[in-house]
Amino acid sequence: MQKDTFEVLNEQEGERLDKYLSDIYPELSRSFFQKLIKENNIQVNGSNQKSNYRLKTDDIVEITIPDAVETPILPQDIPLDILYEDDDVLVVNKPKGMVVHPSAGHYRDTLVNAIMYHCKDSLSGINGEIRPGIVHRIDMDTTGSLIICKNDESHIKIAEQIKAHTCNRIYVGIVLGNIKDDEGLIDAPIGRNPTDRKKMAINYKNGKEAVTHYKVLERFGDYTYLQFSLETGRTHQIRVHMASISHPLLGDMLYSNYSSSKSRFKNLQGQCLHAQRIGFVHPRTGEYMEFSAPLPNYFDNLLKMLYNSIKQ
Repeated sequence: MQKDTFEVLNEQEGERLDKYLSDIYPELSRSFFQKLIKENNIQVNGSNQKSNYRLKTDDIVEITIPDAVETPILPQDIPLDILYEDDDVLVVNKPKGMVVHPSAGHYRDTLVNAIMYHCKDSLSGINGEIRPGIVHRIDMDTTGSLIICKNDESHIKIAEQIKAHTCNRIYVGIVLGNIKDDEGLIDAPIGRNPTDRKKMAINYKNGKEAVTHYKVLERFGDYTYLQFSLETGRTHQIRVHMASISHPLLGDMLYSNYSSSKSRFKNLQGQCLHAQRIGFVHPRTGEYMEFSAPLPNYFDNLLKMLYNSIKQ
């Protein structure tokens, strides 16, 4: 059983309780916390509240997360946006809000549940029963291209490319502020935040090498549209690196003081980040292949709104 206590910050005032919790624990879903709230495992200032409770500055939120119960991972008939498929690999466009693989309290509605239904028994087993086919991942609220491996041989060869940094991964995102340079490089190791286990951080003592290249695609005054290319693939790499230079991703509650309740973009769910393009050498043919995932509607609409704002 895990127990945590948090104090609500000024910039988090007005957030729904369930949304606040899912931002603190990005690996767990909002519906999971709604269930905990109904079971009275979460208190605010010592009292039970509903999921739609609006937080106030200095509220004390106490959370009890029960121990995980072993649950079989079952296939689910969830539609997949398939960019490419053959007997060895599957490339999908992951939607916003979908967790890649099951975790404590979240054993359904993940990408793994969907690919188990789609691929039947044709998935690599190297990462175990809970993550079949998964050779890399992106955050729940990050959208875009993801490689799934259908057999162990493909998994090994794709994993080698990712480890050697030869897998080409291009992201796009909108950050807060008008970034100074048209392009740049952030070379700073990333490791677990020593004071907050939910977060990653620049960690020169215990972190691992992390290198992010960025390039400005468009400037919108208080916001900048960027392209990112990764030499490494650390957890939350782009989010941590951009926050470290005071340009966090729009909508990223974990690594910025952004508050959707006080923003012009009130319906934005999580960080505005999209894995636009992925390129790799096919594990069987040796041919280089590259696939692009179209921008999701919310991202496209944001860009249109920002374009219109600078024309006025």
